[in-house]
Amino acid sequence: MPPPLHSLLFFFFCSLFTASIATNHSCSSKLESSASSSSSCPPFSSTPSFPFSSSPGCGHPSFQVKCSTPHAIISINDITFSLINYEQNSTSFRLSPHPSSNSSYVNDSTRNYCSFSHFVSIPSHSINLSGTPFRVSDSSCSRLSALRPCSSPTLPNCSHCPWECKLIKNPVRLLHDCGSTRRPDSGSDCNRDVLGYLNDFLTNYGISLEWDEVQDSYFSNCRDCRSKNGVCGFNSSDPDKKFLCFHSRARLSPPWITQHSPNRITILFAIFVLTCLFLFVLVALLSRRLRSSATEEDQTTLFLHRHRSASLLPPVFTYEELESSTNHFDPKRKIGDGGFGSVYLGQLYDGRIVAVKYLHKHNKAASENRAFSTKSFCNEILILSSIDHPNLVKLHGYCSDPRGLLLVYDYVPNGTLAEHLHGPKSLYRKGSLTWQVRIDIALQTAMAMEYLHFSVVPPIVHRDITSSNIFLEKDMRIKVGDFGLSRLLVFPEYSSTSTSGFVWTGPQGTPGYLDPDYHRSFRLTEKSDVYSFGVVLLELISGLKAVDQSREKREMALADLVVSKIHMGLLHQVVDPVLAVDGESSINGVDAVAELAFRCVAAEKDDRPDAREVVEELKQIRSRARGLVRSSNSNVSSSGGGGDGDVAEGLI
Repeated sequence: MPPPLHSLLFFFFCSLFTASIATNHSCSSKLESSASSSSSCPPFSSTPSFPFSSSPGCGHPSFQVKCSTPHAIISINDITFSLINYEQNSTSFRLSPHPSSNSSYVNDSTRNYCSFSHFVSIPSHSINLSGTPFRVSDSSCSRLSALRPCSSPTLPNCSHCPWECKLIKNPVRLLHDCGSTRRPDSGSDCNRDVLGYLNDFLTNYGISLEWDEVQDSYFSNCRDCRSKNGVCGFNSSDPDKKFLCFHSRARLSPPWITQHSPNRITILFAIFVLTCLFLFVLVALLSRRLRSSATEEDQTTLFLHRHRSASLLPPVFTYEELESSTNHFDPKRKIGDGGFGSVYLGQLYDGRIVAVKYLHKHNKAASENRAFSTKSFCNEILILSSIDHPNLVKLHGYCSDPRGLLLVYDYVPNGTLAEHLHGPKSLYRKGSLTWQVRIDIALQTAMAMEYLHFSVVPPIVHRDITSSNIFLEKDMRIKVGDFGLSRLLVFPEYSSTSTSGFVWTGPQGTPGYLDPDYHRSFRLTEKSDVYSFGVVLLELISGLKAVDQSREKREMALADLVVSKIHMGLLHQVVDPVLAVDGESSINGVDAVAELAFRCVAAEKDDRPDAREVVEELKQIRSRARGLVRSSNSNVSSSGGGGDGDVAEGLI
C-alpha cells in the first residue's frame, strides 16, 4: 500500500475516533450500561461489536446474543447455539448447538430408545438456515460429506429414532444447507461411531457459518446510517424488525470526563494522540500483509472452483485444524523440506496420521516465488483429485489461507528411495534393498507412470520423477508423490501440436533428471518422464547420486557417467557393491535393467520406449530373476552348499 494511502487511512481512523467520543444516543447508552453490568461476554473481549449486540433493538436483528459463560448464546430459527469463536471484522463465526436446543425437542419415550441423551450437542432435527442471512461454510460441508460409517453400521430402532438412523447413514443431513448428498465411498477412512464423532465435532470445533453483507439490505442501510454518524438498530416491537438509524446530538467529551474538569482538554488531546499513533502503527504493519494476501485466498479458491466442482475437490481443512494437528508446526515434527515449504507429521482430529506440506513461508525466498508456489498448490490439488492408483500418493485435503497454503497427504513412514540409497544411513538401509526389491521398486514406479500416461485423459506428465519423490512403505511398496510440476497434455483443437504429441512449455524439473531434449526444444512429452525414470533405474543399479559435484565434470551427471561406461564395456565399474551378495541372479538382471535404462536416457526422445514397453520389459526381467533365484536355491540344496566358489566367480 503506498504511503499516501497510509496517511488517508490514518486521518480517517482518527476522524472516526473524534466522532465516537463526541456522540451519544440511546443504543450507546444501552451498551454502556450493559458493559458496566456484565464484564464477560466470550468470545468478545468487551461489549459485543457490530453487527452483534446484547442490547435489544441495537445491532442486526439476526445477531442478537445473550452474554453468558463460557460462551455467549445466539438463537437462529428457534435453535440455541453457543458462540464458540468470532474474529473482529470477519464475516464468519463458529457455533455449537446448545444442549438445551436438543433436550427441548426430545420427549421421554424417545430418550428410552435413542442416543440423544448421550450426545447432547446433536440437535434432534436438521439445522436449517433458511430465512436468515447465514450460510454454512464450505469447510463444514466438506467435513461432513467426507464422513461415512463403516460397512454394516449398528443402527438403533429406526422406527423410534428415524433422525438418528438418517444421521448415521448420511451425516451431511445434519446441515440442511449442505444438501443430502455425500462423497462417494473411497473404501477407506470409515468411522465406526458416527454419532460420537459428530458430537465431539460439534462440541469442540463447531459449525462454521458465514454471511454476505452485499446480499443483505440491512447492511447497506447501516452503511448509510453510519456515514451520517448514526448507530444502526431496529424496531424490536415490529414483527418485520424494520431498520432504524439512531441519530445523536453532539457533545464535547465522553461521559467520564465532566464538562468542568480542569484537565479535560489535556486528557482528550492525550487520548487523541495515543489513539492516532496506535492506529498509524497498526495500519503500517498490516497494510503490506493485507495487500498481498487479501485477494490471494479468494483468487486461489475461485481458480479451484472454476476448474473443478466443489463436490469433486478433496475436503477443506481450516488453518487452525492443521496447526493443531502439527503442534503449531513444531520443528521436531518436520519430516522433510522442499523447494517451496516444509513437510510436517500431523495427527488429525479423527486420529489419522498424515503428512502436512506447508507451501508458504514468511521469508524472502518464499515471497519471491509465491506466485509459482500458488500455481503449484492449485495444480497438485486438481491433478491428485482426479487420479487414483495404489502407487500414487493420496491427497486427503487442503487449506487455502492468507497465513499459508497447506496440503494433507498420506504419511509414508519409511522415507524416500533417495534416503535409502544416498542418505546418512544409506549403508545400513541398503541392506534392505536387495536386487529383487530394487526391481519391484522400478516396476511399481513404471506402473504409476504408465497409469498417468495411458489411463488418464488427458494424459499427465509428472515432470519430476526422482528418487526423492518415490516414498517407501514399511513393506517396501512405493508411492510416487509431489505433483507440483505436473502438466496435463491438453492440445487445442485448432493447434497442429495435437498430432505431434507435445506441448510448448518452459523446462522445469530437477537437475540430473531433466530430459535434455525437453530442455533444448521446450517440447514436453510423456517421453520426458521416461528419461527421468531411466535416471532412477541407473541409481538403483549403481547406488550413486543423479548429480554429484565431487565427480569429474564430464561424469557429474549419472546418466553421462553410466552411458560412457556402457559404451566402453565397463558397466561392472559402476554397479553397486551391495548387489554382489545377490550373486549371479542379480548380475543377469543388472545387465538387462542397464540396457533398458540406456534406452530410456537416449538423447533423442523417439529412441526411448514408452511407459507400457518399460512395464512389460521390467515384468520379464523380474520373472527371469525370480526363476534364477529358485534355480540357484535348488542347486545349493542339491550340492550341500558347496557352490560358493561358483557364485564368486560369476560376480562382475
